[in-house]
Amino acid sequence: MEAQKPNAAAKPAAAKKNAPGIKNASWVIVICAIICVCLFIFWFGADMHQDEDGHPINIWGTIYKGGVIVPVLQTLFLTVIVLAVERGIALSSAKGKGNITAFVAGVKKCLEKNDIAGARALCAKQKGSVAAVVDAALIRYEEMDKNTVLSKEQKIANLQKQVEEATALEMPTLQQNLPIIATMTTLGTLVGLLGTVMGMIKSFQALAQSGAPDSTELSTGISEALINTAFGIATGAFAVIFYNYYTNKIDNLTYAIDEIGFSIVQTFAATH
Repeated sequence: MEAQKPNAAAKPAAAKKNAPGIKNASWVIVICAIICVCLFIFWFGADMHQDEDGHPINIWGTIYKGGVIVPVLQTLFLTVIVLAVERGIALSSAKGKGNITAFVAGVKKCLEKNDIAGARALCAKQKGSVAAVVDAALIRYEEMDKNTVLSKEQKIANLQKQVEEATALEMPTLQQNLPIIATMTTLGTLVGLLGTVMGMIKSFQALAQSGAPDSTELSTGISEALINTAFGIATGAFAVIFYNYYTNKIDNLTYAIDEIGFSIVQTFAATH
């Protein structure tokens, strides 16, 4: 029974310090859609942005001429921005208060001196996901140090398992909502392409009319095509940039966790 109690205590310690974040991103998409539809109808479609014949007189009126695909693209674009800000806050919290490189170096120095209490003090000061994993591993380190029943190999395996379990608790929180941003990379481009095609169809319909082409219909079709193209490219570009940026930050945090976890296990193996 005593061997199981530390396990139960270590998991909540790691889970308690998870990075904050939006758990259900579907609500973000719904709220962004409501905002964008209202913006499209009541601002871009306002009379002040069009003349008496319905022609746009500024950029807002031109965006309105992009058609019904525009609020869809705006929803995707706004969702990318909101989730990117959310991931930035979450990963900043996961990193902790201090420099992660300095924290890793400090913990490794404490391990070289076999100063487990000092390493745990650094974790308490640093906070964040990396510190949570390290602190959970150090708790198990102290338990294995006092254990006189298990063999050295069993203690090392137990310590490695604790590092893996603590890491597994933190990783889903770090990667949360990133798949949605990755989806927007392709979805934004495809929806923008759909709007472009619909705009070009209207343009060719205007050209196909007998007699002189209807310049109004022609310009409306071209505006719809170009506006949708612009929003689609912007959505895809921002999604790619944010996804790669945050993926790189997560990789750095993961590397720091792996580095300290390896150091903890190796220190235990060398000193016992």
